[in-house]
Amino acid sequence: MASAGEIDREKAKQVAQQIMADVASALHSAMTFIGDRLGVFKAMKDAGPLTVEQLAARTRLNQRYLQEWLNSMAAAQYLEYNPAAQTYLLTPEYAVALAEEGSPYFVGSYFQVVQATMSVAPKVAEAFRTGGGLTQADYPPWMFEATERNSLPRYQFKLARKWIPAMPQVVERLQRGGVVADVGCGGGRAAILMAKAFPNSRVFGFDLHAESIDRARRNAAEAGVADRVTFEVANGARLPAGKFDLVTTFDVVHDSVDPVGLMRSIGRSLTPGGTYLVQEINVSSKVEENVKPMGKLIYSVSTLYCMTTSLAHGGAGIGAAMGEPKARELASASGFTHFRKLPVEDDFAVLYELMV
Repeated sequence: MASAGEIDREKAKQVAQQIMADVASALHSAMTFIGDRLGVFKAMKDAGPLTVEQLAARTRLNQRYLQEWLNSMAAAQYLEYNPAAQTYLLTPEYAVALAEEGSPYFVGSYFQVVQATMSVAPKVAEAFRTGGGLTQADYPPWMFEATERNSLPRYQFKLARKWIPAMPQVVERLQRGGVVADVGCGGGRAAILMAKAFPNSRVFGFDLHAESIDRARRNAAEAGVADRVTFEVANGARLPAGKFDLVTTFDVVHDSVDPVGLMRSIGRSLTPGGTYLVQEINVSSKVEENVKPMGKLIYSVSTLYCMTTSLAHGGAGIGAAMGEPKARELASASGFTHFRKLPVEDDFAVLYELMV
């Protein structure tokens, strides 16, 4: 063991290699972003082994750029490379993660988040010196498109199939014909899916981001539910009283400017016996329990988006690693007397049922 002031050279070498692996991953994320943005992964799906010439013909992209891109994917083991035939293969397992947006395993859109947050990192660094933060207007448009794409698989495969069924009283109300509000609705995917699952109910989506509301309206029209879903640019802290049988927030409370004010407003907006469903990220509030890839992801995106967009308005800046103790504290401070963690197993999401 090295004495004080000395270093363990072998350990230092391992640390340097680990950090360089992170550098490689960061740079490679830009290549993956390009492949997603240009549809290269989709072009390779179910195509079998392809040469660079064949891929260039399929995509109408520059062959020289494609060659370097393919080599980077092969080096990262995203593609299987056959040196004898000089072909590249996107296997089915990588296809469902990178090319199939309807798959429950699709994660390709996260690379949009990486590029969007990296683009504003210098501004966030300045906030370390001055305080405050970044507003949503500081982010490129694809940040919000990526958020919508990221959440869609979870909503498609879990929202109406697992999450809402864990609350029988909610299912009963919505089947009869209830009124639902999704606060912080973004591109409206959750609201649209609830409208489809419960055709007798009326659904509202509220968000402060006007561009997201425009996209939500287009999404509703494409889904054929524009007559049952209404999207409005509105502040969730000013909801109408006594109107909703169910209010939902998905990854919203932790980056709220005034989480208690928001939750009080939601509590007032519920009908008697109404339910508030809170979805947050399934991580601990204790750092030592988050020393793993998920913690690395969540603390980073929290600093680069969730926390800073709250602090930009003088907000609470809770951050994404809120944890159950903070959720209980906020619920109590907001006037909710019932708090239950839903018995839903999910690697990413944790869900709480609140009632006044």
